[in-house]
Amino acid sequence: MTINGDQQRQTANSGRSDAQTRITAPTTSPLVGASEITALTLKQANEFVEHMHRHHKPVTGHKYSLGLLINGQLCGVAICGRPVARLAPQNRIEVTRLCTDGTQNACSMLYGAAALAAKALGYKGIQTYILDTEPGTSLKASGWTFSHITKGRQWKHSNGQQQRTDQPTCDKQCWIKTW
Repeated sequence: MTINGDQQRQTANSGRSDAQTRITAPTTSPLVGASEITALTLKQANEFVEHMHRHHKPVTGHKYSLGLLINGQLCGVAICGRPVARLAPQNRIEVTRLCTDGTQNACSMLYGAAALAAKALGYKGIQTYILDTEPGTSLKASGWTFSHITKGRQWKHSNGQQQRTDQPTCDKQCWIKTW
């Protein structure tokens, strides 16, 4: 997926604050080449998730979404929203989806950018959940800390019916970054 100039201008003119704009400065990494973190609409981010995510479908809402462009090509997205667990601290934001095309260091760059954006927006921390079988290497590399394991289960409606059947119900690791 490539974001063209019109889409970049549309994203750039979406009412972001100066604090958000600061994290979109182009960077160069010896491992990936010219890279840029940019704001995305939920529709743009969900389209990428729909095509690339291993085990989750797109989300229904967000506070903000970020994309990683390498030489103008979208190679990863982070969708951030309110914490899903109702007992989670509400002064935190949660990365509800992070998805890449496998580009080296893309996950770490997106986790780092998501944390910078959360801090700039006044949140006291950021969290995410990954499968218990995942190593968390990108989270460690971007300064996040393992918090705890959440037991896997299926959420149910008040009528006893399963709420969702399209996502893993295994144990999850919770990772946080606070400031």
